Amino acid sequence: MAETQRLSQAALDRLVEEHHDLITRGRIEIADKIEEARALGDLSENGDYHAAKEEQGKMEARVRQLASIIENAEVVTADDNGTVIHGAVIEVRYEGDTSTEKLLFGSIEERRAGLEIVSPGSPLGQALEGHRAGEVVSYEAPGGTLAVEIVSVEI
Repeated sequence: MAETQRLSQAALDRLVEEHHDLITRGRIEIADKIEEARALGDLSENGDYHAAKEEQGKMEARVRQLASIIENAEVVTADDNGTVIHGAVIEVRYEGDTSTEKLLFGSIEERRAGLEIVSPGSPLGQALEGHRAGEVVSYEAPGGTLAVEIVSVEI
């Protein structure tokens, strides 16, 4: 059985859209490329054909991955208290630093341009999850214990 994937509604919607695009437009485009390459002749030495087949394999792997994520998705909903949950953009300040850093809390599927991702399974992610702005959390890093202040949480 596949592992439950916790996602924000926005991330799930984006993945459903990507899946739909790949199984409709994407498959048609790949089939057209393969057909064009076949028309060029001998398939054993046809680089275009082999490239199109490789592209098809990668796309079908992504289709299967998306289908599994969507099937096993658990949508995490925001509450009104500003708690760190999947899909939240959090601003943190490490103890001793004056500057802050904005991070996206969630899986790689939650990604947004310009933000680094903090996985909920990482030591920092485990320390942050469920906490609110203004709280200070600590976690074990390879270099020792680090303290992080949660400056803000945006859902």
